[in-house]
Amino acid sequence: MDHSHANSAGESHGSQASYLRGFILSVILTAAAFAFALSGTMSAAAAMTMIAILAVAQILVHLYYFLHMNTSSEQRWNVMAFVFTVIVVAIVVGGTLWVMYNANILMMPNMHMMSS
Repeated sequence: MDHSHANSAGESHGSQASYLRGFILSVILTAAAFAFALSGTMSAAAAMTMIAILAVAQILVHLYYFLHMNTSSEQRWNVMAFVFTVIVVAIVVGGTLWVMYNANILMMPNMHMMSS
């Protein structure tokens, strides 16, 4: 079989050092999130905020080091597809939370009237 015609446009694979950096950063971010969750030294709201920030950092580390997504011209379509996916997920999750919140608010007065 002749594999000389394989399309390699847009492929950018990382080196072992790059994968190792990504792995170490992922482990550090995960350990930090567990530390904030288990330490009990800060309020629940502050701990949740820090965990959310660490989660976003973890996503960015995975996208850069393991999925090789960056702003280069070869990756433009991958980045656009990812942004579209994030927007659709945000709409679906946000819409679901909005509907559930409104359903809860509209049902609560009826539940309160039933108990009287």
